[in-house]
Amino acid sequence: MARIILASSSPYRQQLLHKLGLDFKSCSPNIDETPRPDEPAIALAQRLAEQKARAVVGLYPHGLIIGSDQVCVNQGQILGKPGTRTRARAQLLAASGQCITFYTGLAVLDAASDRLHSTVEPFSVIFRPLSEAQVDRYLDREPALDCAGAFKCEGLGISLFERMEGRDPNSLVGLPLIALVELLSRFGVDVL
Repeated sequence: MARIILASSSPYRQQLLHKLGLDFKSCSPNIDETPRPDEPAIALAQRLAEQKARAVVGLYPHGLIIGSDQVCVNQGQILGKPGTRTRARAQLLAASGQCITFYTGLAVLDAASDRLHSTVEPFSVIFRPLSEAQVDRYLDREPALDCAGAFKCEGLGISLFERMEGRDPNSLVGLPLIALVELLSRFGVDVL
């Protein structure tokens, strides 16, 4: 079996992949993640996941490479990682009472044969109505500046939600494990 490579430096994705008990190596893919003009969120998520997988082929020409990327959408607008408290606050206030959808692109590439399977896993979060004070208290306790949408569902961020809708909550963290198990099986990898 080819060596499994996670084309990501994200500690969140690495933690998720560890759940499957697979032996893998991580490698940062260094790609341009800029959306193309008028590119739909689903197409962007899939393109970036595939580009990440292809970006490390030169380093692992016999690897089974996993690429993943996530696009967060609120009312038709793509949200990036906030990076600052001011932007995080604005993202959370804009999400108050809204349905935010995450599209997580996932690609598995057999570098030796150039065979690629990819998918996009949607997952939605319906936010409770939030006051400015609640948003500020959340950011005081869990400043999720490196997460699209400005929250961590695996932490206190769960308190911001009314409900979640989707097949795999791991998608919110950035690596849909149910879909990954399905894609890996197409390459003969049975995680059980």
